[in-house]
Amino acid sequence: MNYKAILGESEVKRILDTTHQEALENGWAVTIAITDDGGHLLGLLRMDGAAPMSSHVAEEKARSAALGRKATHVFEEMINTGRHAFLSAPLKGLMTGGAPILVDDKVIGAIGVSGVTPEQDAQVANAAHGAIL
Repeated sequence: MNYKAILGESEVKRILDTTHQEALENGWAVTIAITDDGGHLLGLLRMDGAAPMSSHVAEEKARSAALGRKATHVFEEMINTGRHAFLSAPLKGLMTGGAPILVDDKVIGAIGVSGVTPEQDAQVANAAHGAIL
């Protein structure tokens, strides 16, 4: 039988707290979504001032990163450099700002951030890396 690490409630809270703090320190109003490895929502925080639509976008970025097993900027770059067939993939959040969460090189979940520029969304998402170690 195989065993795998999972994101529990305490890890989700730590990730949300850490990434929320990163956004606050930079004055960015964003939505942060955390999913499990199957792309199912575990936690969502829409900061004051974040656009309502950012909730949907952040969740889809996290789902795409979880199911695709890579950062969403990779998908965006593939499409922008001509691989338009990838638009038919069953994923919606193919924009920068989503990242898988890894433990022992295995995807255990993902984070998606939406609300500011692509680089700023990614910066907030990348702050999650130290939150669960």
